[in-house]
Amino acid sequence: MNTLKTQRIITDPPIARFLFSDTRMALVWFAMRLYIGYDWIEAASHKITDPGWVETGKSLQAFWVKAAAVPAPPAKPAISFDWYRGFLQFLIDTGSYTWFGKLIAFGELTIGIALIAGAFVGVAAVAGAFMNMNFMLAGSASTNPILFLGAVLLILAWKTAGYIGLDSILLPALGTPWKPQTRVESLPRTGAPQPATL
Repeated sequence: MNTLKTQRIITDPPIARFLFSDTRMALVWFAMRLYIGYDWIEAASHKITDPGWVETGKSLQAFWVKAAAVPAPPAKPAISFDWYRGFLQFLIDTGSYTWFGKLIAFGELTIGIALIAGAFVGVAAVAGAFMNMNFMLAGSASTNPILFLGAVLLILAWKTAGYIGLDSILLPALGTPWKPQTRVESLPRTGAPQPATL
């Protein structure tokens, strides 16, 4: 019980520090950002030019209706979780597709731009992973599992993933994570001679 009250800092193993905190890996994360960001922009470009997504929302409505449908046995529904099917049915019944279509289309575009520019990469990756998860819950695999995995890795590497990008300016301006490290000098042991003072 006393061990729970004792504050300890558990440091990351060297491999984790190298992969997710070392700026030498920034080039790898830059390449991953470009790949994932381009994929998001490409997906958004089809939607923001489609009135069915950004005006009427009918394209999203059709996607939701198809996803929420329960086929006759032995066929299985696209959605495995009843609670998520109920959530989509609620959005369909309330006509939320009219504004949700715009949110998805421009959300995808924003995520893609942020990842390519390296601006708040960790936040953009969280938003992207959330969208990937919702597409997968709705039964649409496509490239979502790969993009979700890439987003998780970018989330873990948030400190260095945008180092080649705008985060090298934005994050230090916010005071994180690249503050200059100061070397901690070891204190003299008890009983050791102290320097003379005038």
